[in-house]
Amino acid sequence: MKKNIAIIMGGYSSEYLISLKSGSVVHESLPAELYNSYCIHIFKDKWVYVNKDLKEFSVDKSDFTVNLEGTKIRFDCVFNAIHGAPGEDGTMQAYFELLSLPHTGCNMYQAALTFNKRDCLSTLKPYGIISADAYFLNAGDSIDSAAIEAAVGFPCFVKANKAGSSFGITKVYLKDELPKAIETAFKEDDELIIESFLDGTEVSVGVIRYKGEVTVLPITEIVTNNDFFDYEAKYLGKSQEITPARISEIQASEVREVAKNIYEILKLDGFSRSEFIFKDGKPHLLEVNTIPGFTKESILPKQALKAGISLSDLFHNAIEEALQKNH
Repeated sequence: MKKNIAIIMGGYSSEYLISLKSGSVVHESLPAELYNSYCIHIFKDKWVYVNKDLKEFSVDKSDFTVNLEGTKIRFDCVFNAIHGAPGEDGTMQAYFELLSLPHTGCNMYQAALTFNKRDCLSTLKPYGIISADAYFLNAGDSIDSAAIEAAVGFPCFVKANKAGSSFGITKVYLKDELPKAIETAFKEDDELIIESFLDGTEVSVGVIRYKGEVTVLPITEIVTNNDFFDYEAKYLGKSQEITPARISEIQASEVREVAKNIYEILKLDGFSRSEFIFKDGKPHLLEVNTIPGFTKESILPKQALKAGISLSDLFHNAIEEALQKNH
């Protein structure tokens, strides 16, 4: 008997359009002989199932069901394709865990931790995971440019602490550019992380639990045409993503081990994509994504294809892992 799969997409953040695209690719790719898949749009003002004719049916938030003209649809599993809040920050995970409804990806605590760049980097530091020098700033704090310069130097990156797809990020070269960069980042989040510039090769490493085993996917090197790997570089073709990365076998081996260690230290499930920059030959962690892009152009699906895993197999495996975890 086919299982009913809810694919949640959209969300409350600037990333909602990317999420809708990811969710649509999951919907198209899931094996139709195994699953009945439903596109569920999650927005602040409505949670709805959208059918192929674009007709909307409300989701009952009390039990996450949909009433289709008198028939109540219950879901066997949720495929989470929401980038940013509330799908990547632990909110939806907590909701589904309260309902005892299996969902792809990590659990609530891990989602909340990895979504918070500052907390995630701080948690991993005692395990020997290295990262850039950083300065933390919250809304309402006084801006001490001299202290920021002393902590991270210039150039530096001003980032929203809890945001993805490079929203709210600015590369700052001079002290007098800080106020505008900080203002831009505060539009995305009320917490900021200001990091030193790491000059080196940037790589992205996907790790998944595949058929019960923690599996590191082929490494992708990111070469941006812009000043850094910003939104345009990620989504508007202003970058090259080269898989496998053009790094030495020693570097590749080390970054694979670090990415796998991060996955296991944080007790992740499902997908992770960790970003690193090599400085002085050592991989420095930038961030960990637990709901990476799922489009055909996205990094992790391309890495999976290089490893011989099709989109259909990748998404099918994620659902089966989630169902297994809940047995």
